[in-house]
This record gives sequence, C-alpha cells and structure tokens, in this order.
Amino acid sequence: MYANILCPVDLSDEHSWSKALPTAVQLAKTFGAGLQVMTVVPSFGLPMVGQYFPEGFEAKMRAEAARHLDEFCAAHLPADLATKRIVAEGKIYQEILRAAEAIRADLIVMGSHRPELSDYLLGPNAARVVRHAPCSVMVVRT
Repeated sequence: MYANILCPVDLSDEHSWSKALPTAVQLAKTFGAGLQVMTVVPSFGLPMVGQYFPEGFEAKMRAEAARHLDEFCAAHLPADLATKRIVAEGKIYQEILRAAEAIRADLIVMGSHRPELSDYLLGPNAARVVRHAPCSVMVVRT
C-alpha cells in the first residue's frame, strides 16, 4: 500500500516525533516501504536579516542539522530499516510539501499538538500540510 513514507521531525522538540516516528517505522516495516526522515532549519528570509550573521553561517547551520539528524536516526531508528535523511531550509510546511513531491511520498506521518487559539487564526504546520499535500497524511496527536 505504501512504498515511500516521509516523517518530518523537529530535532529540538521531542513531542514532534515521540509518537509519529514509531508509527512511521511500524508502517514502513509493515509495508516494506522506505522511510525518509526530514528536518527543516529556518531560513534567514530577507537579505537584510542575513547580513547580521557571519559569512557561511547558513551552510554551517545546515551541516550541523545534518549531523544532528544522522545522530538522531542512529539513536531512534532500527538499523535494518531502509532510511534516508533530508535537511531542508525554509518554512516548515512548505519544505515538507516540497520534499513530499520531490521524493514522491505515498504517505506523510507527522506529529501535531492540540490546536491553540493562535493555531486557528494562523494555521499550524500539520494543518497546512494536510490541506496541500500531494499524498495521504497521517497526523499523530502528541
């Protein structure tokens, strides 16, 4: 049923993956699917913001995120599961959608907290992904 599963995680927030990642792993094992784990680092947006950081800071931040993602996957994923890692930079929901299209994901498995009032006004990342995803999305409540 699924061949390619995408699981976005926030490496600084255990609630973003504590239930979603085991669910994604189990689905990947059940269906013999590949699992792609991704994290998103924020971009600096406007060039005037970027000027306040040292040259090469974005590349260093991306490399650091890749290292942390490798360590995370080594600690939390079974060694016998076919996995790939993705580090993206930008707005979280946009990068998740972009990655899902690029890898032709069949399913996105992601965690979400209970919505707060501000989420209803602005829309949380999970809601935006659900609305615009090119594939099925499983939202696992944290």
